[in-house]
Amino acid sequence: MKSRILRIVLVGLMTFGAFYLPSISTVEVSAQAAQDFVLVNETGVEIHALYVSPHSVNEWGEDILEEDTMRAGEAFDITFSRKERAKFWDLRVEDSEGNYIVWEKLNLLEISKVTLYYKNGKATAVVE
Repeated sequence: MKSRILRIVLVGLMTFGAFYLPSISTVEVSAQAAQDFVLVNETGVEIHALYVSPHSVNEWGEDILEEDTMRAGEAFDITFSRKERAKFWDLRVEDSEGNYIVWEKLNLLEISKVTLYYKNGKATAVVE
């Protein structure tokens, strides 16, 4: 009798695991927007303002760093609403003096990491 009850409990747990747990992980994965990416500052310069805007829009919106800055060597996770559908995005960074660099038309549906570099007066970005 005791082993029969144990077997029923085990079958119940396996059934619960087979049907319920995959739906939990599906919810967690789908909660992330496809445009989410990591920005890495390898410019050697502290970034004081950061803007990310859909390529089709002619305005930058708000500085997503707000009051913070992004020191050289730091990484910053940029996340979007799940409802966001834009494919191409522009990225603008500014230093403490208001000098800025813009990268246009980044396909954030295919990019998970953007590393910014600045050397010999030339700005580059490596995307992964």
